[in-house]
Amino acid sequence: MPAGVGHTGVLHESQVLKVLIVTDAWRPQVNGVVRTLEMLGRDLRALGHDVRYMTPEDRFTIPLPTYSEIRLAVFPRAALEKEIREYAPDAIHIATEGTLGLGARAICLRYAIPFTTSFHTRFPEYVRARFPLVSAEYVYRFLRWFHAPATAMMVATPNLKRELEDKGFRNVRIWSRGVDTELFRPIPGAALPFPKPVWLYVGRIAVEKNIEAFLKLDLPGTKVVIGDGPARTSLQRAHPEAKFLGPRVGEALAQAYAASDVFVFPSRTDTFGLVILEALACGTPVAAYPVQGPLDVVDGAPVAVLDDDLEKACRQALSIPREAARAFAVSRSWRACTLQFLSNLAVESEP
Repeated sequence: MPAGVGHTGVLHESQVLKVLIVTDAWRPQVNGVVRTLEMLGRDLRALGHDVRYMTPEDRFTIPLPTYSEIRLAVFPRAALEKEIREYAPDAIHIATEGTLGLGARAICLRYAIPFTTSFHTRFPEYVRARFPLVSAEYVYRFLRWFHAPATAMMVATPNLKRELEDKGFRNVRIWSRGVDTELFRPIPGAALPFPKPVWLYVGRIAVEKNIEAFLKLDLPGTKVVIGDGPARTSLQRAHPEAKFLGPRVGEALAQAYAASDVFVFPSRTDTFGLVILEALACGTPVAAYPVQGPLDVVDGAPVAVLDDDLEKACRQALSIPREAARAFAVSRSWRACTLQFLSNLAVESEP
């Protein structure tokens, strides 16, 4: 058993933890999973905990087929075991189901170390979008196997929890999402050099994100796309009128949100949609389809228009007060989400 790992205990409020987060999704990727894990680590440290990430950085990696931006570590298990021994974490959280996640899972099972996992992505639907002949049920079978030994599989919303339980997943617990309202905020004078209204999409540029549905809309003004991904070249070629600005993070991303008139979220498969909260925190109303991710984030609040007619939703969203969007986002505290995460952990303590 790796040094420092003992028996499952109960977390006390004053207890300082060494938390290990294993993730195949990491910088330079710009997506909701990476931002969520970065924000989690920042807030855990603010609470006094020690956090270490095990990521593809500084490892031998190969690109994921059809998605070169995602790098998979090759045979990482031996190095992972050495790193776990040296760090001696109190809690291990496996955030993704890639090669690092599989390696950490195997180590935990070998040494009887309790661990938690999280379900961030509708992976079966993503696989089906790229490889139509692959059965979604086959992928769900793999995911049930992957998450089954975890003491808790964390998901972002009650609706997703119910859906996965209906598919045979067990030990499912809620770990909701918050937003950094200090970074993402209204910025007076923020502007993009394009005709208004500005319709903004932020996220991975990939087939499963359904960005084509947004770009095909007959809307006045300018459509702006921020992000990168395997579909960028083809979409840019098919829609030369749209402005593809590439990836943006931090203050540059906040400026883009604040300068836009409506944030458009065309995905039908996302489990949550952190970008929705980021846009709202900047005072930018949202247009989306009435599907699980947006429904769970907005929860009926009059800060977004959800309609199967996405063009209609976009036009109606223009009339939503920006102050209302900001006020809604402020009520979604990241600290509450971090405490939820801590309460779900399998904490290790000395026997």
